[in-house]
Amino acid sequence: MSIEKSLQDRSNSSCELCSVTNDLGVYEIPPNADGSADQSVYVCRSCREQIEDPEKMDSNHWRCLNDSMWSEVPAVQVVAWRMLTRLRAEGWPADLLEMLYLDEETLEWAKATGEGDDSEDIVKHVDSNGNVLEAGDTVVLIKDLNVKGANFVAKRGTAVRRITLVEDNPEHIEGKVNDQRIVILTKFVKKSN
Repeated sequence: MSIEKSLQDRSNSSCELCSVTNDLGVYEIPPNADGSADQSVYVCRSCREQIEDPEKMDSNHWRCLNDSMWSEVPAVQVVAWRMLTRLRAEGWPADLLEMLYLDEETLEWAKATGEGDDSEDIVKHVDSNGNVLEAGDTVVLIKDLNVKGANFVAKRGTAVRRITLVEDNPEHIEGKVNDQRIVILTKFVKKSN
C-alpha cells in the first residue's frame, strides 16, 4: 500500500490538521522523515504552505488545532505542537500548549527542528562569511594569527579540523594547530566545504 493510501485511510481522506477534504497531499515531517506514513501527515495545501512558510501564517486558520492536537497519531501531535509553539505569542495557542501532553519521545521529535527554542538564548557561532559553525566542522584561517604563549604563527590557509564551540562566547572556537589546542576568533575563519 502506498504512503498516500495509508494516510488517506488513517485520516478518512481529510486534512489531519484542519479537516478540509480537498487539495490534500503527503507532508513528510522534518528533519528525519523516512518516507513512511508514521513520519508523515495528510494535509491540505493551506496547512502545508503555512507550515513551510511562516510568513504566510494565518493564526485564525490554526484554531483547528484545538481539535486535531488530541489526535492519537504521533506525527499529527508533532505538527500540532510545532504550530502552536510558533503561534504562542497570540495567547490562545499558549493555553492549548499547556494542555497538550506528548510522551518524551514524541516531544523530542517535535523539538528536533529547533521550533520553540528561544532565539535569544541560543549562542550561534558564525564564520567571517556569516555561515553557522557547528562542533566538528573544519574551518580555514583567513589571516596569519600570532598564537600567544606558544611562540608560533598560525598561517593563513591552515585547516583546523574538528573544531569545538565555546558555549558562552559566540566569537570563540577552539581547535588544534601545530598540535596545540588554541582559541580562535570566529571572524578569522571561514567554514570549509
